[in-house]
Amino acid sequence: MPLNITYGVSTWLWTSPFETANIRELLPKIAKMGFDVVEIAVEDPSVINITEVKKGLQEFNLNAIICGAFGPGRDLTHEDETFHKNCFSYIEACLDFCVELGAGFVGGPMYSAVGKARMVSPEQRKKEWDLAVKNLRIVCTMAEKRGLQIALEPLNRFESDLVNTVDDVLRLIDDINHPAAAVMLDGFHMNIEERSIEDAIIKAGDKLIHLQVSENYRGTPGTGQARWEELKRGLETI
Repeated sequence: MPLNITYGVSTWLWTSPFETANIRELLPKIAKMGFDVVEIAVEDPSVINITEVKKGLQEFNLNAIICGAFGPGRDLTHEDETFHKNCFSYIEACLDFCVELGAGFVGGPMYSAVGKARMVSPEQRKKEWDLAVKNLRIVCTMAEKRGLQIALEPLNRFESDLVNTVDDVLRLIDDINHPAAAVMLDGFHMNIEERSIEDAIIKAGDKLIHLQVSENYRGTPGTGQARWEELKRGLETI
């Protein structure tokens, strides 16, 4: 039975940050390349006029996915609750973008700040884990009220010290214990952290709602060392 997969491409391939001015340049190019979906990387919601984005998507017959960016100021595990509030506000803006564009989820490593990769004590790690669980439960409630989900993405050990593997993200979802919590995976990070991409995808199972792919060096699929047959078998299995 053929896989029912919708193919998309991230705005990060061309620009950072994505803003309204990019619409006329990127959307026709993406449509011409044959993609069905644009993964919009939302770094700064204030520079995106979502009404204009929606018009552009409709004009070029494209759908959208919203991917979050979680820098140092957006850290749900920070000891200062001001960072949590800032992150909640940002995620709320991303969720509202989803509603406007008909996207079903916000994806990304929203449990902590990207680049937070340290050697910390087990006590500190548990403290931050518990904060992530508590705050992501709040985020899940925000998503559920809008009929949406969140897709949590493991990152490699050089970009996160909290969630690196499928096992980690599934444990996080179990602890959050909310139906809005799901998984997104990125083949780049999986190539670093997983013993088997096939097994990792099978473990994620029906929790997996979004998959990003690239070569092991972040390049064009088919030009590097990524094990595409493993990825295909994993997807076919689930």
